[in-house]
Amino acid sequence: MEKSSKIEKNLVSEENVLNWNSVQDSFQKAFGTEIYSSWLKNISLLKEFNHYVILGVQTRFFRDWITSRYADKILNELQKHKLSINRIEFKIEGERSSKSISQKPDINKISDIKDGVLNYNRLNPNLSFENFIVGKSNNLAFLSAKKITSELSRYNPLFIYGGVGLGKTHLINAIGLALKDTSNVMFISAERFMYQFIKSIKKNEMVTFKDFFRKANVFIIDDIQFIRGKEGLQEEFFHTFNSLFDKSAQIIISSDRPPNRLDRVQDRIKSRLSGGLVVDIGVPDYDLKQKILKKKITEFQNSFHEYPNLNEEIIDYMAKEQNLNIRELIGIFNRVVAFSKMSKKPLSVNDCKIILKDVHNNNKVISIDKIQNVTSNFFSINLQEMLSQRRSRPLARPRQIAMYLAKKLTTRSLPEIGRKFANRDHTTVIHAVKTIEKLSQDNSLMKKNIDEITSIILSD
Repeated sequence: MEKSSKIEKNLVSEENVLNWNSVQDSFQKAFGTEIYSSWLKNISLLKEFNHYVILGVQTRFFRDWITSRYADKILNELQKHKLSINRIEFKIEGERSSKSISQKPDINKISDIKDGVLNYNRLNPNLSFENFIVGKSNNLAFLSAKKITSELSRYNPLFIYGGVGLGKTHLINAIGLALKDTSNVMFISAERFMYQFIKSIKKNEMVTFKDFFRKANVFIIDDIQFIRGKEGLQEEFFHTFNSLFDKSAQIIISSDRPPNRLDRVQDRIKSRLSGGLVVDIGVPDYDLKQKILKKKITEFQNSFHEYPNLNEEIIDYMAKEQNLNIRELIGIFNRVVAFSKMSKKPLSVNDCKIILKDVHNNNKVISIDKIQNVTSNFFSINLQEMLSQRRSRPLARPRQIAMYLAKKLTTRSLPEIGRKFANRDHTTVIHAVKTIEKLSQDNSLMKKNIDEITSIILSD
């Protein structure tokens, strides 16, 4: 035991010991006051070694939330204070955290539920039915949303789903705007609902939380997929839903997928969500994109009193871009207009191709499964062996490369990547990414292999 203590002491002494107060100050600057106060303030430094640290958090929920959203950035901040750190682990300290919170509640940092919701979830006056552009891909969702405003509880719940940037939030916001003068409208994102739920638990104010959210007669919740895997939150949402439904309150929900594809969500919740009207918003077709671009040109003219240097050929070219959602379409419109203004000349289609060359590459959807298959084939090893728990170099290095590419080429979170690699921990993924980054800088063969694998993945 004494020997073990000496080893730990020597490991720590290889570099300066972290000043945790200084680290916390950097967290507050990097993440902002709200995120810091809600999620990072109570993180404690339990153990420090030369290459990794063990951090204490209050509950399993806090650990899962922090690791899925902030782990990479926390590691980056720690490395600013101690460069050798390449891994972080979280340990749950429920008892210590509960005592410390109950003894010193930070009342100034936690606003009451009403103010918290109103400050972050005001209805956007610009997202109305009047400025929602209708096409084949969103017509059914638009008509259903309009119908709700004249016949409450006709379809209950109304569940609107579709990919990112297709207009889901616009539509449910428009419903809220249309009903706010005649109904008690509650509009909130699932993430904010969870945020208020956690704060209410911390302040022992769950009765207030329940009363506040169950008094609405129009309840609109955005991005319900964020409750995935959060059992306590799902339990509260289920009872809130039932309470509202029983008193005939209108419930409107948006998601990035239909109810039956909400993985890690309780079956009874999926059943409730499927019990009303489920409609989808698809990717905009050519005609809808044409309408959107022409509306953006009109808005540009009204705002700047000049016509952007975009001819019909360029508008046609942008409208034909495949797999673009509405948000991305507006983004490339703004980029082309900006380049046109900077160059002070009309642009050609070839100019647009150069300006938007990255858009073509980004249209490819890359899965972790594909990365794993290409990597195992490249190194001529069996995929199951690569994903196994064996740690031999011929298997471990390709596995680390596949994890590294999954982090670089997909938008999956670290825990999601870990689960795809035989349920490994997110810290294993962080370690793999750091290892391959360093090796690819120092080893030309490693860099060559990664470039070749990447090229194969992107070429299909």
